[in-house]
Amino acid sequence: MDEVRRRALSVLSSSGVAQDVKGDVQAMADAALPPSQKYQHLAAESVLRENTSSCSKHEVMESLSRLVKALSILEKYGCNLTSPARPRYWRSVKHNNPVFRTTVDAVKGGRRVLFLYGYTNQQMDGLSFPDDVSEPDTDKVAAVTLEVMTLRTEVDMLVKGTHPHVENFKDIVPFVAQQCDSVVQDVTSADAMVIPPEKEQQNMNKAPLVSPPPKPPQRLVAPPLKAKPSAGEAAVAVCVGSECNLCGVAPSLVCPPCGGQSFCDACDLLFHRHPSRANHKRDKIHQTKHEPCGICGISVVQCQCSTCVQRLCVNCDLLFHSHPERKGHNRTFVTAAKTSSLSLSPWECSHCTTVNEMRAVLCSTCERPRLATATSVAQENPASLPTSPSSEWQCRSCTVVNQGSSILCEVCERPRLATRPPVPLVVPAPSNSGPRCETETKWTCQFCTYVNTKPTTVCEMCNLSCKDSACSDSAGDSAPHSFQQPPPSVAIEQPQVGVKPQPKPRESVELRRQKLMREDGLGLIHHIREAEKRGVSPEEVYAALCVCGGSNVSPCDWLTSELPHLLDEICAMAASVQVNYRAGDSGIRAAVTAVERDGEEPQESDANVKLSRAEAKLAWLAAGGDMERAVTQLLRDRQAKMRELHSLGFRDVAKCEEALRLSGGEVKGALSLLQRPLLEPYHQRIWTDFPEPQIDAAHPDKQRMCRRLLALYDLPSWGRCELVLSLLQEPDVTYSLEDVVQAVKESHDRDFIRRLLKNECPCCLCVFPRSKMQSLTSCQCSVCHDCFGQHFTIAVRDKHIRDMVCPVCGEPDINDPEQLDSYFSTLDIQLRDCLDMDVYELFHKKLTEHALMKDPKFLWCCHCVSGFINDGDQLKVTCPSCRQSFCTQCKKPWEAQHQDLSCEQFQLWKRENDPEYQRQGLAGYLRDNGITCPHCRFQYALTKGGCMHFSCSQCRYQFCSGCNNPYHKTLCKTAQCSYPGLHAHHPRDCLFYLRDWEPQRLQDLLQKCGVEFNTDPDTGAQTDGCGVMEQKDEGGEQTDSPCGLQTQLGQAGLCEKHYREYLVSLINAHSLDPALLYNVQELTRACERYQVDIQRLENEEDSVYHARLLKKLMEVPLGEKVPRNK
Repeated sequence: MDEVRRRALSVLSSSGVAQDVKGDVQAMADAALPPSQKYQHLAAESVLRENTSSCSKHEVMESLSRLVKALSILEKYGCNLTSPARPRYWRSVKHNNPVFRTTVDAVKGGRRVLFLYGYTNQQMDGLSFPDDVSEPDTDKVAAVTLEVMTLRTEVDMLVKGTHPHVENFKDIVPFVAQQCDSVVQDVTSADAMVIPPEKEQQNMNKAPLVSPPPKPPQRLVAPPLKAKPSAGEAAVAVCVGSECNLCGVAPSLVCPPCGGQSFCDACDLLFHRHPSRANHKRDKIHQTKHEPCGICGISVVQCQCSTCVQRLCVNCDLLFHSHPERKGHNRTFVTAAKTSSLSLSPWECSHCTTVNEMRAVLCSTCERPRLATATSVAQENPASLPTSPSSEWQCRSCTVVNQGSSILCEVCERPRLATRPPVPLVVPAPSNSGPRCETETKWTCQFCTYVNTKPTTVCEMCNLSCKDSACSDSAGDSAPHSFQQPPPSVAIEQPQVGVKPQPKPRESVELRRQKLMREDGLGLIHHIREAEKRGVSPEEVYAALCVCGGSNVSPCDWLTSELPHLLDEICAMAASVQVNYRAGDSGIRAAVTAVERDGEEPQESDANVKLSRAEAKLAWLAAGGDMERAVTQLLRDRQAKMRELHSLGFRDVAKCEEALRLSGGEVKGALSLLQRPLLEPYHQRIWTDFPEPQIDAAHPDKQRMCRRLLALYDLPSWGRCELVLSLLQEPDVTYSLEDVVQAVKESHDRDFIRRLLKNECPCCLCVFPRSKMQSLTSCQCSVCHDCFGQHFTIAVRDKHIRDMVCPVCGEPDINDPEQLDSYFSTLDIQLRDCLDMDVYELFHKKLTEHALMKDPKFLWCCHCVSGFINDGDQLKVTCPSCRQSFCTQCKKPWEAQHQDLSCEQFQLWKRENDPEYQRQGLAGYLRDNGITCPHCRFQYALTKGGCMHFSCSQCRYQFCSGCNNPYHKTLCKTAQCSYPGLHAHHPRDCLFYLRDWEPQRLQDLLQKCGVEFNTDPDTGAQTDGCGVMEQKDEGGEQTDSPCGLQTQLGQAGLCEKHYREYLVSLINAHSLDPALLYNVQELTRACERYQVDIQRLENEEDSVYHARLLKKLMEVPLGEKVPRNK
């Protein structure tokens, strides 16, 4: 034993693999030693007694099964610690781990094993190694792990009944010896079968893979049945074979129509499912009493599960262990398999003669059942048989067409070859006996004891068929019908005349379990939803259901009425346990054992333990409503909180407990209450009326200054405070303490901090820190706060809204509408804090007007500078500000003669009838055809002479007054344009080019095209000087005044500049192309300007070349925005 132990310890401590010591562990488990001598570290006897202290044999087996699972998990923990490649988080074990909670925490003594591994430090959420332990004790862990593996092996053998020395556990684990004896007795009785010598020799010489030729079934004739069986007769005794005719197990039924063949329950259900054999009447075989199945209670036990401690028949075993959680259970068959039986040898399909494996139910080639014969196959409907495994098939139960690869139906989940399920037969009440009393219609189910009220053959609760429920002897019985013992079941039921008997449906235990789980789940969801409406958490509902689940009281009502009393009781019990423990009561020490698992003694305190309801509620919820566990959890939590406060320096236990009670068990709240008296002197000092002295960088006590910096300015570290003091002590310091602190918060680099503190404003040229500089989002320029505020205050009060750009670089480009909207949205946020309230309101007013200008119904008044929205469709409109009227089309002051006349007709009338208009002559014509802003449609009674770059005073739109094309300050979006400065793209008929022509040349163009023009002034017009109004810059202000230049003969009373403008207006009004008068040089330059191909063809004459260029140039359209008023 010692040699095996040393060898296993050496291997396990070096490799950490449990598989390497499996043989040694089995040898140690088989050793004939009591647990007290076999286990040196584990208290194996104590662990087994604590986990098997139950009253029933079933509970003991369940406890041992749980112990096997817990020891398996503990074995993995030990192997992880001894492995050379330990997991990353090997130092701690979390309690909230679901595997740990359902295995190790579900048994008693599991945490003591973890304590032996080295997990001695108790934490809020689990166990861990102490902080001073860097590596686990591999030798000790390997020794404990080896004993855990040995104990797990022994307990597993006890559960399975295979332990070689079960007598060592008779005084430790109850029912173990009886369980082992029962298993041995069952196996002996099940295996007791006499085999003739010749048959034994035949079985030994039989080929293992090839089945012998099928022999004819044994014809066993049953004796005639008695007409009226006696009350003590259990079944009709017949002479049948000693084994099932199909599978070879013990038979339970005999079928006379089939020649007296014997069947077990499973084979009978399968064989007589065929429609041609569904009406056969079978008799029960009178045989020796066997142990019934633990679920159905009818069939004989044929297998035993060592995991769930169940003894089941074949059908119940297949159904019960089909659940995913029970698929891995280890089962052993009680009845020995017969080597000569048909079920353990290969079988040949009667249809396609394919030899299939012994476990196959369907033929691998034709998919026909194992029991199908050639005759039965021929009688089947050919359309109902599957053509191939991949073809679709129709379910015979619900008629759903399924895929060929599926074995079960997608809807009803019945097998592919299953027939339509039988309908339970309802036994009608006899009509000739009169109305039956209520006690006669009721009957009690013999399985679930449910009292049924309907005369059916199937129980309404458990769905089991009670064959004897309708056959009770009503004559001569004094007890009620529902409480009478049913008579012994007969082998053959008497069929009703004219009614086709149907097979009895078998009970589905799994469906019943799922139905109960569904009902419980729906009830829990209902309670949780009701609790959510009343502000109760699901954890509280679950804990309340654990306490009051058996009553009709609502969990929410119970929480309101009874929970406070329960919490007070838990607090009182915890206080009593703690007091009795400190008093030395040995009977109470077991209640606080979990509190001392970390090895530290509990702290001593006053006898009056103070616990709060909040702590009790948290412990009660953590315990799932169990009061005893809640008391233990409450003491454990309180002890952990006391140790945490003790580690922070608070030694007075009474004050700590009072602080925890007042804070509801929260450590942070208790810490605040405990620190408050300690901070009282500091609070008194800071609340005094004396002002706090300023921080002096030259103060000799540097540590005090650093502490004050940390307290006042929330610096990230002590080194940053020292950096602030050193920067303030540098020579020629001009920045304040707040500026230095703000810069130090951003970086710890001294050079970078100096750059942050020294920034020159480009407007006032003063030096400021970066925190006192401000920049716009459209550029990288930064100015001080004062310059920023003054610039935009002046721009809002005295300038247009489009002048509110950066004072340094003039960005962004206001003419771009996309940049304009995003720029003003961010500028509004920046101006909110730096402008006065009245200036900020004016900014919003201008911003609103700028947005309204985009509305096509917005109009500017020609009498004042106001704008408004015109919803009408008439020509005459009145300004709401100045109350004067004007025309919405020509923007001229409204006159009575304009009524019922268009704008062109009104202008013609004024020329012919207005003396003032006639006196002005062509100067009035030029004024009426002045400049109109293409962006806001505001009209100016000014001429276009002079600079063609015009800036609208209303919207600040910059355009050419001759063609209305925009001016660009930077690169434009026009193709093949790379000019970076101020420019515009003018068409060839723009005044920008035609103003350089001589008047005679302009007159020649008009004459060539047949357009009349004036050369003499109108009658009565002034001729002493040009009277055309112009915008002039006088004294830094723009004013409107007459031109005043000397007029010449033949120019209609205008100066030469304005006469050219008059002639160009006629050219534009008639859309004349000036290219007709271009010379060769002008023609070439115009073609280059408008990207016309000037490549000369080979041997092309000059006249032909010029005519071709002129034709291509005239294909380029004239200016689209050029004013063409007539």
